Amino acid sequence: MDRIRIKGGNRLKGEIPISGAKNSALKLMAASLLTDEPVTLKNMPRLADIEAMSDLLMQFGMNMNIRRGAGLGQSDTMRLHAAKIESAFAPYDIVRKMRASFQVLGPLLARHGEAKISLPGGCAIGARPVDFHLKGFEAMGASIELADGYVLASAKGGLKGTTFEFPFASVGATENLMTGAVLAEGRTVLKNCAREPETQDLGNFLIAMGAKISGLGTSEIVIDGVDRLSGATYSVMPDRIETGTYMIATAIAGGDVELVGAQASSNGALIAMLEKIGTEVKETNRGLSVHRNGVRPSAMDVKTDVFPAFPTDLQAQYMALMSIANGTSHIRETVFENRFMHVPEMARMGAKIHVDGDVATVTGVETLKGAPVMATDLRASVSLVLAGLVAEGETIVNRVYHLDRGFERLEEKLSGVGAEIERQQA
Repeated sequence: MDRIRIKGGNRLKGEIPISGAKNSALKLMAASLLTDEPVTLKNMPRLADIEAMSDLLMQFGMNMNIRRGAGLGQSDTMRLHAAKIESAFAPYDIVRKMRASFQVLGPLLARHGEAKISLPGGCAIGARPVDFHLKGFEAMGASIELADGYVLASAKGGLKGTTFEFPFASVGATENLMTGAVLAEGRTVLKNCAREPETQDLGNFLIAMGAKISGLGTSEIVIDGVDRLSGATYSVMPDRIETGTYMIATAIAGGDVELVGAQASSNGALIAMLEKIGTEVKETNRGLSVHRNGVRPSAMDVKTDVFPAFPTDLQAQYMALMSIANGTSHIRETVFENRFMHVPEMARMGAKIHVDGDVATVTGVETLKGAPVMATDLRASVSLVLAGLVAEGETIVNRVYHLDRGFERLEEKLSGVGAEIERQQA
C-alpha cells in the first residue's frame, strides 16, 4: 500500500493548477443517465472516485470514452452515452466505496422507472442517512422498500411533480430529487434546498440538457418536468475544496502560490478567514494568488455549516493551520458528528487539541514534529500532509488511498511549488 513522505520546512512558491470539482463531476456523470444521447464532460479530474462511478455506470449499460490530458493541469474529457438502460442494479461492492454512487437513484427512477441501489458507503465520518432522498421520491409517487441493505424503488407510471421541503439542507438529497424531477410530470417545488456551488453546477448541466429549472443558488428550486433531455457538452466547475486545501497549505508553509483556475466566489468563507489571520488572497486573471510571510497565523474560531458558511470539507485542513497558530482557537463541527478522527494523528505530531463533543479546542504550538501517521478519511488524510509541510523532520502518511479518492496528483502539485514530498511503496 502506498504512503507519502514529507520533509517539512520548505516555503511554497509557484503555481498549482486546480482540477475539476470531484463533488460536481460525480453528480454530472450520474445525471448523464437521464438522456439516450451522448454527453461530453470537460475538465474532469482523474480520481479513484471517478473510476468507481465509471464502473457503476457501465453496470447500467453506459458506454464511456476518456481522452486523457497530457500533463499536469491538462484535464480529462469524458464522453458518456447511455443509449439504453440495460440494468438498474447498483451492487454493494461498488456503492460501498463511495457515497456519491447513491446519486444514480434519481436518474434511474426518472428514466427507467425502477432501481435497486445498495445503501451507500464512503468515508467513515458519521451517519449520513438517505431518509430525505427516499421521502422525497415517495412524495413524487415512487414506491420505496428497504430489503437486505438495498433500496428497491419503483415508479412505473413515472414520477409526479410535488412540493417537498427538506428537514435539513442536504446536498445529496437536493441533487437526487433535482435529477428525478427534471423528467417528472408537472412542476416540482423543492424547499430548504442546498445552495452549494456543486449543486448549482449540476442544475446548470441539466439546463444545458434541456431541463427547466429556476432558483439555483437559493433555498427554493422550481423544476418543470420535460418529456426528454438531450445530450450536451459541459465543463465541470473548479474544485473549491482542492482550492481551499492549497490556500491553507500556503498559509501553513508560507510563500507565494497562484492557484490557476480557482474561483473566489465559491471560497468566500475561507478567504475571509485567511485574511483575518494574516494570509493575503487576491484574484488574478488566471485564478487566485495566496501569500503569507514568515509570521505565525493568528488563532481564529470557526464553525462549519452548509454553504455559504465555512465548509466541513475544509475543517481538518483548517485545524492543521490552527495547530501552529499564535493563540487558542475553537473549531465547531456542525455537519458530521464523527469528523475529528484526525485529531489523535495530529497529536502524534505535537499538536495540542482537546475535543469535547462537537468542539475542538486547538492551542497553537510553534513547531510540529514529523511522525508516522495514519489517514482515516479523505479530508483528514490531506490535513496530515499539510501538517507535514511545516513539521520538523520527516512525516510518513500511511493509507493514502483515501487521498486518491479526492486529490488529483497531490504530490506533483505540491512538489511543483517547492515542497519536499514523494509517494513511496510501503
